[in-house]
Amino acid sequence: MRMSVLDVGSNTVRLMVADTGNGVPLPVHTEKWKLRLSEQVESGGVIPEESVRQLVKAVALAAETAQRWGAGGPLAFATAVVRSAPNRLDVLRSVRTETGVRLCTLPGEVEAELTFLGARRWMGWRVGSIALFDIGGGSLEVAFGRGRLPDFAASLPLGAGRLTREFLDGEDPPSEEDLRALRRRVRHQMRDVAARLRWEGPQVAVATSRTFQQLARLCGAPPGRQGVFVPRQLTRGDLRGCVPRLAALPAAERAMLPGVSAPRALQSLAGAVVGHTAMKLTGIKTLTICPWAIREGVLLRCVEDGGAWWADIAQKRDEAAPVGPTSLRIATPKA
Repeated sequence: MRMSVLDVGSNTVRLMVADTGNGVPLPVHTEKWKLRLSEQVESGGVIPEESVRQLVKAVALAAETAQRWGAGGPLAFATAVVRSAPNRLDVLRSVRTETGVRLCTLPGEVEAELTFLGARRWMGWRVGSIALFDIGGGSLEVAFGRGRLPDFAASLPLGAGRLTREFLDGEDPPSEEDLRALRRRVRHQMRDVAARLRWEGPQVAVATSRTFQQLARLCGAPPGRQGVFVPRQLTRGDLRGCVPRLAALPAAERAMLPGVSAPRALQSLAGAVVGHTAMKLTGIKTLTICPWAIREGVLLRCVEDGGAWWADIAQKRDEAAPVGPTSLRIATPKA
């Protein structure tokens, strides 16, 4: 069986077409469109009309690509940048009217749950209990669990793009005062989740997302061209040394460092601060970088629980979703 999943993130729209007949999502084609929605949002988080038109065009191209690869309509979802937008209903309505694709927004804790499922399947049962971290553009997802789905999942407004706009959008490189303010925000937001993870004592800690992948590369992990099966880790000590290194450079020079792409150079410092603070507060010394994340989690959940699971999510009225960031949302998913 061939399926496709479409992920509308803060920076990029990503399509993955995969064969799932054996219960494992094996990619056959991937494609991405760099829209950088988070950089275009207006005051209050409103997504402007021109950005909506760009999104509609990207979704239409993704749907055509999925059809061409024999996958049918994609399972399409949007993360924090659309979820938090006051005009998100207009955005979702425009996408569906113009493309026929039902784009839905997922609550942050559901993102964490699905990312955890992808990481669990990649890591296997032998690793025991897992703590998961995923830094996106708008939010940080955290989860912990011993089984297939997490025992708890949390979403925090600590995305690398969001924090860059709030704290590091002045001097380049930023002032020490701005960095201290950023660290205070991360410590405050992480306090409750960190206490829970310390109490749980996970046997292994896993990180997903492009932010963690690039930080691991900056700290010496093998490059992506060596393939997904090469082990990659990120230690707290290495990341601690990475923060002042990034802070001393303007964004243009960060882009010259190994692993730091030009589009993410500006937010790389905020991502490093979030990652290091999260590891320090939770007592975690090493993160294993996992190539499977939310897109694989969506496909796995549909394969294992049936298509009705996704249909139920996609058909729920989005009016119930909260507008703007919340300080902490924790959910205990049902099996």
